[in-house]
Amino acid sequence: MVDLTQLMENEVFMAFASYATIVLSKMMFMSTATAFYRLTRKAFANPEDCTGSGKGENAKKYLRTDDRVERVRRAHLNDLENIVPFLGIGLLYSLSGPDLSMALLHFRLFVGSRIYHTIAYLTPLPQPNRALSFFLGYAVTISMAYRLLRSKLYL
Repeated sequence: MVDLTQLMENEVFMAFASYATIVLSKMMFMSTATAFYRLTRKAFANPEDCTGSGKGENAKKYLRTDDRVERVRRAHLNDLENIVPFLGIGLLYSLSGPDLSMALLHFRLFVGSRIYHTIAYLTPLPQPNRALSFFLGYAVTISMAYRLLRSKLYL
């Protein structure tokens, strides 16, 4: 069993923890951004959310979709689809004893790709900006999984 102090001395694990904190914070920001856009654009998804904007039939006009709200929401969903696998695979990868420089390359590329993906989604930048950043982050996670399976796991 690994002692917690040993884990805290593992440079790769600490690097993973740092970069995981960055992408999780970014993902939390996206939920706040979605709420901000819903409130400022008065575009709500649930009837009970409209009560502050009007009463009765007047409130129903705020029960609608808005392009900007949907864009932020889709960016957030894309984060969920990509950051969760990175967290699981990245954790196992960081505990498998990889080279620090290679691990840092993986972590930095992933975090950079997710931040750029959000910028490309929300700005919006023309394609293939968003697609390239998505595939870069996806490839990083696959690379960590491949290295983990190849070197440390029994198949």
